[in-house]
Amino acid sequence: MTKASDLFVQCLEAEGVKRIFGVPGEENADMMMSLQQSSIEFVLCRHEQGAAFMAAVHGRLTGTVGVCLGTLGPGATNLMTGVADGNMDRAPLLVITGQAATTRQHKESHQVMDVVSMFKSVTKWSQAILSPDAIPEVVRKAVKLAEAEKPGAVHIELAEDIAKHETDARPLKVNTVRRPAPDTKALDQAWDLIAAAKRPLIIAGNGTIRTRASAALRAFCDTTGIGALMTFMAKGALDLDDPRCLFTIGMGQRDFPMTMVEESDLIITMGYDMVEYPPSSWNAKGDTKIVHIDFLPAEVDNNYSPDVEIVGDLAGAISALEKRAKRASLTYDFSAQVALRTTMQKEFAAHADETGEGPITPQKAIADVRACLGPNDILLCGVGAHKMWVARQFQCHEPGTCIISNGFCSMGMPLPGAISAAISCPDRKVLGLVGDADFLMNLQEMETARRLNSDITMLVWEDNAYGLIAWKQEQEFGHHTDLSFGNPDWMGLAKSFGWHGSTCTRPEDLQTQLAQALNTDGPSLVVIPVDYRENMKLTERLGTLTVSL
Repeated sequence: MTKASDLFVQCLEAEGVKRIFGVPGEENADMMMSLQQSSIEFVLCRHEQGAAFMAAVHGRLTGTVGVCLGTLGPGATNLMTGVADGNMDRAPLLVITGQAATTRQHKESHQVMDVVSMFKSVTKWSQAILSPDAIPEVVRKAVKLAEAEKPGAVHIELAEDIAKHETDARPLKVNTVRRPAPDTKALDQAWDLIAAAKRPLIIAGNGTIRTRASAALRAFCDTTGIGALMTFMAKGALDLDDPRCLFTIGMGQRDFPMTMVEESDLIITMGYDMVEYPPSSWNAKGDTKIVHIDFLPAEVDNNYSPDVEIVGDLAGAISALEKRAKRASLTYDFSAQVALRTTMQKEFAAHADETGEGPITPQKAIADVRACLGPNDILLCGVGAHKMWVARQFQCHEPGTCIISNGFCSMGMPLPGAISAAISCPDRKVLGLVGDADFLMNLQEMETARRLNSDITMLVWEDNAYGLIAWKQEQEFGHHTDLSFGNPDWMGLAKSFGWHGSTCTRPEDLQTQLAQALNTDGPSLVVIPVDYRENMKLTERLGTLTVSL
């Protein structure tokens, strides 16, 4: 016979789980004792939200389930934001919570709430363990669902008394599921549209950064010459140096990449996810000819009615279309693609040589970040005005090298996310780019980073306000409400947590200071004053922001 909590941990080991991020409580004490005797590392965090972000980033970077743990009541509610964020950013994520004994769940009792129902709204599946014998099935189903397309969060609750029970159940065999191949008739219909088009365009979504899908997309673009716009979370699906890479869509209604959509006679969406960028923002009239290629059928939307839907393994579908392309003689007009790349490259370089005193422009800061990071290094970006600039200006060589929260769009991810990235990818440099408000959302994880000696750098853009809200209000109303706040003594803060710290006020010094921080062992903090006057200058040039926040 095996103790239920021991069996639960054995099932996690069978699933290949290497670590769990979390904050334990009284009601999962048995689970913690079982973990202590296992091969699984427990990463003690300072807040459950931070733990959930860490697990989600692990899932996004590795494609395997990230695991976080909290206790009942406030521990469970603290997990919610990070779990919702991971779920809508399509991260495979397993959430484990403790619960009061079944002998008191039926009545008013200390810290008892219906956690399973609460998590149903932010997960693919939420289930309590009702019998220790069911643990192998519940764990296997949870991980299988979390990693299945589209990936997302799942939740398991284990009550304290059930954790102590004995069982003779054993972990289930972990099987690999092959995704179904796309329908040949749908492929033929889609190819007919692609071959007949004159100015086809790809919109690559979050699904294309899966390793096989990204490779298939690159091969398809190389064979056909068709260019791809990438959503925020699809950065790196095409290399920024690839002539078919048309950079990022999703920021502004009239940003330059939008002209590509308007001039195209066929849009091919690959791994496109509406939670990132609604079709009403790029197909307002609903009359665009669309080929939808994804793991799942298209969501029903007035502005998204594909002419053909190819449903099945995304990489397999793209490769099947590429085989048809190799046999065809295609005549496309790519002049607009060439013009767009030229325009955007000028935009990226516009402030790269900025000098002088005073606040540093977002464009300059991002140019220096790109210069300091290698092709496989990782940038994590939070939510705020800085996200808009990263989305527009920062481009990638490889998939999975820019982690942006753009589904649920929660603030607070980059610091805990950077800690997780450093653990999951120890051979790559990790930089978190945050606003001052964003950084303070999970400030407590500075201690976790120091305790783990996380080799990370956090670049804080300081404007002493909720800059993105000010930007949006000013666009709509011509002015904004009072959104200002105070900030800590940043260098004092860094010192108090044992971090390396520096401030930079001269644009010409930033690249040097960033490089030094990235090459310094352990956690480093770099703070710059940011010139958000550039926000409205960009609006005046390009038009109103349309991204949902």
